[in-house]
Amino acid sequence: MKFFSTENYVSTQELESIVGTSGICLWQDTEPFWQERIQKAVAADRKVDCTLYPNTQEELAAVIAWAAQNRCAVLSCGSGSKLDWGGLVKLDSPRENSLQVGLFKGDLGGSPNAAGLVAVSTSRLNRLVQHAVGDLTVTAEAGMKFADVQKILAGANQFLAIDPAYPQEATLGGIVAAADAGSLRHRYRGVRDMLLGISFVRSDGKIAVAGGRVVKNVAGYDLMKLFTGAYGTLGVISQVTFRVYPLPEASGTVVLAGETNALAQATQILLSSALAPTAVDLLSPELVAKLGLGKGTGLIVRFQSIAESVKQQSARLLEVAEKLGLQGTSCCENDEHQLWQRLPETMWDSGTKSAIICKIGIRPSEAVTAINELPVQDALIHAGSGLGVLRFENATAQTLLQVRRGCEAKGGFLTVLAAPTDIKQQLDVWGYTGSAIALMQRIKQQFDPENLLSPHRFISGI
Repeated sequence: MKFFSTENYVSTQELESIVGTSGICLWQDTEPFWQERIQKAVAADRKVDCTLYPNTQEELAAVIAWAAQNRCAVLSCGSGSKLDWGGLVKLDSPRENSLQVGLFKGDLGGSPNAAGLVAVSTSRLNRLVQHAVGDLTVTAEAGMKFADVQKILAGANQFLAIDPAYPQEATLGGIVAAADAGSLRHRYRGVRDMLLGISFVRSDGKIAVAGGRVVKNVAGYDLMKLFTGAYGTLGVISQVTFRVYPLPEASGTVVLAGETNALAQATQILLSSALAPTAVDLLSPELVAKLGLGKGTGLIVRFQSIAESVKQQSARLLEVAEKLGLQGTSCCENDEHQLWQRLPETMWDSGTKSAIICKIGIRPSEAVTAINELPVQDALIHAGSGLGVLRFENATAQTLLQVRRGCEAKGGFLTVLAAPTDIKQQLDVWGYTGSAIALMQRIKQQFDPENLLSPHRFISGI
């Protein structure tokens, strides 16, 4: 077999010797659902020649080494649940390359844009490496699904304190690459704070390791933070180590809904009190109504601890709500489980082709005001951090830019995660113009001088 639509075709024989025939899926043989996911991740004038499925870390390293040798760009992924997040992958000529590196040196057809593009999936690197129950850590390959890890940890009465989008499909490597923590970040902080160690394949095919498998570890550079949220542009993650936590004895959620000023007061009182919630999320009035939680702006607060503590903290918050004239209800067991299942499903469902999902950040003090002013129906903002998610069923690039300006006026940002390709081609999905761009470009130059790893998926064409 041969592929790459260039004058000089590249044979798959060498790749077959690395991953076997079952580890190569040419574009014409690709399942429609996978084609759709990939097409949302690449520019309209590009195509992925094939998807490669290495079975081990060594095979992954050999695949990346092959790609470097053949000047072939790599779109790394796991299950593909977040493959359409971030910028569109595209290939530049040396003259157009913002990093000023010879991206397509070599002899793949003579055209400056002749190099190929392959997707490399870590979905077969899905093994548990070590679960150190006593040390509260877990090490697994990057392609292991989040839901599978949680099942294993639950057997030891532990859990990974992350609440990612698409939890049934999301892989550990993809969660790290997208820095996708979710609502639990209020109590447990972000992905980068729970990541203890990482193994990755460099752009030249060499395997590198950073961090370790224990909580107290200061060895080497903190590459874990650097790779978290890098969208696969610095290396391909192959293995991760996380800290884990004991499962709480009990869980309960208080839902407040009502007038904006009263809800703002309740939020301020909660965040400045001695109460210790694990999640504090503001919901837009439309989202509150859609979930059947009442009328007006919503605030959902989750407490997880011993049963008596959950009961007392919930009661205190309900007392505050009553004094402020807010509607307050308490959910537990099945009702609570259904609420926290329906909420992310409503926000992240990408079944509608025109749906646009954005990540925003604003000053926490502006959160309640912003969630009522933003021209969007479904909005969720984590009250403690000001980070949140917006969902548009239909929107133009101009509308998104208008919302971005509104977020920036409140000390924040707007990043377009998932959107139709034509929308992404009309704007800068990241919208970052800060002083760190030059530094990020130099880091990219050090890790991936040929700009072969997910080119243009990150900020400023990185």
